[in-house]
Amino acid sequence: MVVKVHGSAMAACPQRVMVCLIELGVDFELIHVDLDSLEQKKPEFLVLQPFGQVPVIEDGDFRLFESRAIIRYYAAKYEVKGSKLTGTTLEEKALVDQWLEVESNNYNDLVYNMVLQLLVFPKMGQTSDLTLVTKCANKLENVFDIYEQRLSKSKYLAGEFFSLADLSHLPSLRFLMNEGGFSHLVTKRKCLHEWYLDISSRDSWKKVLDLMMKKISEIEAVSIPAKEEAKV
Repeated sequence: MVVKVHGSAMAACPQRVMVCLIELGVDFELIHVDLDSLEQKKPEFLVLQPFGQVPVIEDGDFRLFESRAIIRYYAAKYEVKGSKLTGTTLEEKALVDQWLEVESNNYNDLVYNMVLQLLVFPKMGQTSDLTLVTKCANKLENVFDIYEQRLSKSKYLAGEFFSLADLSHLPSLRFLMNEGGFSHLVTKRKCLHEWYLDISSRDSWKKVLDLMMKKISEIEAVSIPAKEEAKV
């Protein structure tokens, strides 16, 4: 059965889910939700996700939202088939959960606010708070110092195995390393940089990036004729 993923290929949380599904070899269909037109806030979507956010998955009759809950669900579901994304021992599982919590509570919100200020608000015609961006970047310095210390002792965040904890960072790291313009936060830390190069080179993540670029090309192909027609 093909899993339905409602979301945008360009959005971080759906990307987190997609890279997990690809790692596990789970077939899925991405059902595009146009975030720019606020499709996620329309009544028909709120039936799927009452908070008006992406992603939502439909796996047969089972429906689930919140990206970290989704990746935990699938990693556990496919554990019997050999998935190691949550670890194998009780201690490893606890460390994966610990670093997922760190990602969610100490790291993600900082990057999320930077994305809002640098990408989302300008697109909406709103003024960016660059002071807030600087504050978030400064706080990330402290967070990444802790990551550097951890990664000097183990190859990945939860130990010597790639896990959900590492996977969950990929979408926001992409922003920092590319359009965000904050690659120096990563590259100046040896262990952190090596970790980033490792996890971002995985085939699963490359496939997610391919999906993102394909969708961007589709959107541009539609928007360019519309702009030309408007000039006539």
